[in-house]
Amino acid sequence: MEIIDAIILGIVQGLTEFLPVSSSGHLELGSAILGDQKIPEESLLFTVVLHFATALATILVFRRDIASILEGLFKFKWNEETNFSAKIVLSMIPAVIVGLFFEEQLEQLFGGKVVFVGYMLLVTALLLFLADKAKNTGKGVSFQNAVIIGLSQAVAMLPGISRSGATISTSVLLGIDKNKAARFSFLMVVPLIFGKIAKDIMDGALTYNGDSFGYLSAGFIAAFISGYFACTWMISLVRKSKLTYFAIYCTIVGLLAILSGLYL
Repeated sequence: MEIIDAIILGIVQGLTEFLPVSSSGHLELGSAILGDQKIPEESLLFTVVLHFATALATILVFRRDIASILEGLFKFKWNEETNFSAKIVLSMIPAVIVGLFFEEQLEQLFGGKVVFVGYMLLVTALLLFLADKAKNTGKGVSFQNAVIIGLSQAVAMLPGISRSGATISTSVLLGIDKNKAARFSFLMVVPLIFGKIAKDIMDGALTYNGDSFGYLSAGFIAAFISGYFACTWMISLVRKSKLTYFAIYCTIVGLLAILSGLYL
């Protein structure tokens, strides 16, 4: 992989991890456009590096929230932050189940399934459009809400379904305050990313050679910087109900992906 390709894919990952347009779907489309046929083998480590970069970007943006959560956990007191932590853990369960028991089925949906990605982007567009029209009731995240949001996160493991778009849209449609919806959506994925990285390391699935250091570093830096700015921007966009613009974007890209897959 060339360094310029790594930078492009890093920026794509950083932006689309937080903006509601599906990072997995765009990486699939980006790989198809770049013509990289080495994705199934070499890219596992590259993908892990990019996700690690965006996880660190999330930690930087929400560093005060995470510090408060950790402080509450270390004090072994049941307070607002430990209550929030319990909801995060609960929301992770559906995605963990899908990842453990349906990993092979999910992998079959990746690797050049451009038309499928296109249709899933249209689903994302619909969710965003509905969420932007929902009223902001100011509710918090309940334990029942956490399960439902967690189910939407599990569905978003499909390429083309935006994780942030699905979880934020689900939260807003449940009547949850938009600021709280964005905060919960971004924080709930951090443990999953680190869990997936740990699983890949323990499985011995990651391979590394010295020649890949350059493009891995370039991709990491690009994903971290773009991810940091995308995360802060997305929080503002959710608050201002500007998701319809992304719904239009997903519709256009989805239709182009379907047409290109069918006729090219």
